[in-house]
Amino acid sequence: MEFGKLEKVDLKEVWKKEAFDFTPWLSENIVALGEALGMDLELEEREANVGNFSLDLLARNLGTGEYAVIENQLTQTDHDHLGKLLTYAAGFDAATIIWVAESIRDEHRQTLEWLNQHTDTKTQFFAVVVEVFRIDDSKPAYKFRPIVFPNEWQKTKRQQAVNATSPRAEAYRSFFQKLIDELREKHKFTGARVGQPQNWYSFSSGISDFSYSASFAQGNRVRAEIYIDTGDAEENKAIFDSLMADKTSIEEEFGEALSWERLDDKRASRVAIYRDGSINDNENQLEETQNWLIDNLLKFKRVFTDRVKRALDE
Repeated sequence: MEFGKLEKVDLKEVWKKEAFDFTPWLSENIVALGEALGMDLELEEREANVGNFSLDLLARNLGTGEYAVIENQLTQTDHDHLGKLLTYAAGFDAATIIWVAESIRDEHRQTLEWLNQHTDTKTQFFAVVVEVFRIDDSKPAYKFRPIVFPNEWQKTKRQQAVNATSPRAEAYRSFFQKLIDELREKHKFTGARVGQPQNWYSFSSGISDFSYSASFAQGNRVRAEIYIDTGDAEENKAIFDSLMADKTSIEEEFGEALSWERLDDKRASRVAIYRDGSINDNENQLEETQNWLIDNLLKFKRVFTDRVKRALDE
């Protein structure tokens, strides 16, 4: 058997300029970055302003609903970017702080590890090296390699202490942990890894401004949905109306009637399906609810993905 020669490619051979080449590429591959970190990331804005500074990428961690700030470099990390990263984190009150670079200096690795140990349980600092490889004359292939990430054991122990007075919050966390584990490992539906002590969880659809969600809704009901929020109410309603025009075909393919919620008093819109259920149900009932949510989230993805893309084009 003949083997090719694996070579590491200089990043500047692939991306000539950080701002004009690397940052746009990273924005288009933010889902892959999220998968490397075990979360669903969705881009919010490029070059987001914080005072006189501009953050490379502002994203949202769909699993928590919190902001994620991302700074990228084609070089080794430096003090200037560390200061900016902390400024952006404060400016957007971000819970997830990500530094992507060619390499991470030991001093900066130690700094981020110290921050992970001394910040609250929801705040996460990541340092990620991006590498590019080629085998002989093949196309280049990239890889995100996390160098610094939260110590899950320490964070979990501290979170458990916070949740000790809230059994309901811990019940939500346990329920959604099992849900996302199966969706990730069995169905490749998500890259998310950590359940949260909240009554909902959102997943990337692979299309910006659309997400799939599972939640415990009011009135002892459980909901699976596709959520439409481009940031513009008029555009959201236009996309919803476009999908609504195909209601008969969509429900026929889905296999049952759906709840079409234009939400005229709100910016966003949703299409959902409900069943009875509560986090207070017994173990067997909660398992049935998890299976129901998984089945319907998979159906939403299968039925809506191409239609949403067409609605955006229109």
